Amino acid sequence: MNADTRRDFPDLYAGRLYSVLSWADLAAFWVRLDPAGWYLYAVGEPPPTMPESAGNTAEFVHRIDELLRREHHETYCGIVYADDVLRPTFIKIYDPHNLGSSCGSSKNPPLPGWIMSRVPPVELKPARPAPEGRRRWWRALFAEA
Repeated sequence: MNADTRRDFPDLYAGRLYSVLSWADLAAFWVRLDPAGWYLYAVGEPPPTMPESAGNTAEFVHRIDELLRREHHETYCGIVYADDVLRPTFIKIYDPHNLGSSCGSSKNPPLPGWIMSRVPPVELKPARPAPEGRRRWWRALFAEA
């Protein structure tokens, strides 16, 4: 179930992913995540060219978890997908305010809001820019670090 890290970003992006369904599963998922070596990509921003530090990745995980729990008003999570829920190398995180049909059953599913990847991402072009509040949130994320 774990992605081959020799695969490229488009293959991983289009590949099979598994949903983290419950909030308890999401908490356990984050605990298992090794924060070293992740590219953190806010879709609509320029893709990163280098992985983030383990400290910045841990901060991102903490802050995205807070955001999802605060803004996804459901009794389940269901908007975080990974290539392997035990040892992920590719994670899509959907924005609670831009869901559409994130499961991919529609002809044009929305792009995720954020991607965590062990391989360098390529630019994804959203149909419209992220709301300014989301862009400010992303840009301020590591400004304090």
